[in-house]
Amino acid sequence: MPVGSQGTVKALSPDDLRNMGVSIILCNAYHLYLRPGIEVVEQLGGLHEYIGWESPILTDSGGYQVFSLARLSSVSDEGVVFRSHIDGSEHRLTPELAVEIQERLGADIIMVLDECVPHDASRAKVEQALERTFRWAGASKKCHQDSEQLIFGIVQGGLFAELRHKSAGEITSLDFDGYAIGGLSIGEPKAVTWSMVDETMGCLPADKPRYLMGVGSPEDIVEGIDRGVDLFDSALPTRVARNGGLFTMKGRRNIRKAAYRVEKEAIEPGCDCYTCRNFSASYLHHLFRCEELLAYRLATIHNLRFIVRLLEQAHAAIKDGSYHGFKHDFLDGYRTTEEEVRLAQKEKWLSKSRAQDADLL
Repeated sequence: MPVGSQGTVKALSPDDLRNMGVSIILCNAYHLYLRPGIEVVEQLGGLHEYIGWESPILTDSGGYQVFSLARLSSVSDEGVVFRSHIDGSEHRLTPELAVEIQERLGADIIMVLDECVPHDASRAKVEQALERTFRWAGASKKCHQDSEQLIFGIVQGGLFAELRHKSAGEITSLDFDGYAIGGLSIGEPKAVTWSMVDETMGCLPADKPRYLMGVGSPEDIVEGIDRGVDLFDSALPTRVARNGGLFTMKGRRNIRKAAYRVEKEAIEPGCDCYTCRNFSASYLHHLFRCEELLAYRLATIHNLRFIVRLLEQAHAAIKDGSYHGFKHDFLDGYRTTEEEVRLAQKEKWLSKSRAQDADLL
């Protein structure tokens, strides 16, 4: 699910998304609640009509934003009191209100409010968040009114296997329409992420959708599918695109590098995206060096189509029983970002976000 937090996947139109094969997007209830406001979206026909997107929409409740903007919020058993990252105004978000907001937006799939904690949180802190998430999930399920709208529960538990098992048991007992694995890919090593995914997946029903939140790099999607994950979301493909990072079957490439200054071929020869069918890597290099707005659009089109093509190939491999071979071949040729570099980039991005939030206060 490409991320369109504020009702738009950055730099793209709905037609762009449809043309590249995207069938569902993620929008964020927290951001839309603050701006333009739920009343505005309701008055103008609901979220689908407002953003010009007829296909399914999943809305996140705002739990991750509470985590990422922790210095602007306080959490209690009743919910969250937070200050807007836009103007500093104070708001209260309860599990019931999170459901109401998403129902009024008219999303097809909504998420319960959960408490996400840092990857290095103590066991006591994780246990407290786990129990709070379960209570909030029960309250969310009880107040959910729209029978046409699916509602997903979220499993937490930090980096403790037994707490993951406990949370999965509690959340699945509430019989949601689907289940998400939350609280991962937030700074921990990838080996730990996959260990926790493995611990959690075995506790989730196989006949309902299973969603790994916040994961969207090509190699992670291929690994997640192998473990039975059905849904992914991440701002990574669009964010790295705007910074000149383009996906290829051999790994991510930095189009700003001088090596592409006179490269006549497309960034990924054989790719069927609009960008690769029409423009050379040299032209993309030029656009980024000149900071032309078209650079961000063309790079984003390429990265999202790359992900959609990868999913199409994975789907075909699953159907013909060759997925393990497909996974091996892809990972054997795809050069991933080094772990230390990846974690440093993640921390740099989080630090930048925190600094921007602090400036607003």
